[in-house]
Amino acid sequence: MFQRRIKDLRQKLEKDKVDAVLISDVANIVYLTGFTNFSKDERESYVFVGQDFAYIITDGRYTEAVKREVSHLTLFERGHKKTTADLFKKHKKEIKSLGIEEDNLTVAEYKVFSKHFKNTKHFEVSHLRSIKTPKEINKIEKACRLGDLAFKHILKKFKVGVTEKEIAQEMENFIKCRGAGISFPTIVAFGKNSSVPHHQTGETKLTGNDFVLLDFGVKLNNYCSDMTRTIFVGQPTVKQKEIYDVVLAAQQKAVDFINSAIKAKKEITAAEVDKIARDYIIAKGYSSIPHSLGHGVGLEVHEGPHLSPKSKDILKAGMVFSIEPGIYLSDFGGVRIEDLFVLQDDKLKQLTDATKKIISL
Repeated sequence: MFQRRIKDLRQKLEKDKVDAVLISDVANIVYLTGFTNFSKDERESYVFVGQDFAYIITDGRYTEAVKREVSHLTLFERGHKKTTADLFKKHKKEIKSLGIEEDNLTVAEYKVFSKHFKNTKHFEVSHLRSIKTPKEINKIEKACRLGDLAFKHILKKFKVGVTEKEIAQEMENFIKCRGAGISFPTIVAFGKNSSVPHHQTGETKLTGNDFVLLDFGVKLNNYCSDMTRTIFVGQPTVKQKEIYDVVLAAQQKAVDFINSAIKAKKEITAAEVDKIARDYIIAKGYSSIPHSLGHGVGLEVHEGPHLSPKSKDILKAGMVFSIEPGIYLSDFGGVRIEDLFVLQDDKLKQLTDATKKIISL
């Protein structure tokens, strides 16, 4: 599997007319190597690939583990005697153009690389991850199943006076006690706070007749889930129910559009899907969604494809992505409903499974 991914990477090098690529993003390194022990907070490794070589560059702390787990790449152990610069010098003559991940390098790193390779250009590696294998989809689905269980669990924990932070901590503890992690810090927004799409979970206490917005994700076996549900404490008002129904209908219209395109064997652009849901919400008299309709999910909780008005992405079989329309009214509250889907040859399959019926606690 990993050898095939290196082969795909080399084909992209040839297509983009780049002689070699230096990969620094940890998620991309995991994708190409299967090695998961590197931290995102420290620069512990690079992957360096050309048509005739493929290295994993790291230091002595990881040598033994990398030798055991990454047999398809040549290990270059950097340290006091050998530096990354020595490896660059070895291949300098054959590399006229070096691909780098410009959005994942510091200025200091770039200055070092540019000393050896004058012609550098941005090289997008993460697009290789957008189409998932059945094994990857299965891992994401398992993360979603745990997320569904976490949602059912947290419904029992709401009571007047509980804080947003307490609910978030309870949910994260439930997930971690089952051997998983969180794919991002849990968002819990009570009442008017739910009108802020990415509210910072805080000390706000739950009162009666409140919106409750929960946006959370599980990370299991390195793969992520992502789901948002909006529930109500007490019976929702007519206005609250109207907003909820519009958001749910907008999501369903996007789903129906994709399924119709599959049936008609038409190309599906991510921008078109975004437009379907966005236009419906606007037609109902609400402001446009202040964020994209969705995003890919895999090793990271935000990756390709991107469902947004300016996206150039084409949706293809094997892609896993969210559809998450929302309406947010300042000083009133907001509703977002988010599910993960996988695009298959014959249909769009929903991976998250928690109920979307209105819940009144």
